[in-house]
Amino acid sequence: VQLQASGGGLVQAGDSLRLSCAASERTFSSYHMGWFRQAPGKEREFVAVISRSGGSTYYADSVKGRFTISRDNGKNTVSLQMNSLKPEDTAVYYCAASPWGWNQVVLATTRPYDYWGQGTQVTVSS
Repeated sequence: VQLQASGGGLVQAGDSLRLSCAASERTFSSYHMGWFRQAPGKEREFVAVISRSGGSTYYADSVKGRFTISRDNGKNTVSLQMNSLKPEDTAVYYCAASPWGWNQVVLATTRPYDYWGQGTQVTVSS
């Protein structure tokens, strides 16, 4: 599966941004899709995940209530709507695909993700 993330940019605190990730695979709906981020000098951290059907989602506490993950299996895309952005949200954001079963605790780690996009930079200025 090839993943292409887009939509990053430079915004001010409080602004919104929408990231998108397009998948090349026709079996896109076979994968749970996650978003992760990595700030300079820090480890890659979990942001959100959505189940194959889109019926289940799970968020990191740091983004809960501000970010919304969604997917369109007909268009092979997953999106991350980010509202009320904060400077601490600054990072490179990655989309990833997992063929594992649904376990939100496991899916909040990088381990079950077999495919990763190239990342898109999000910078939030104060």
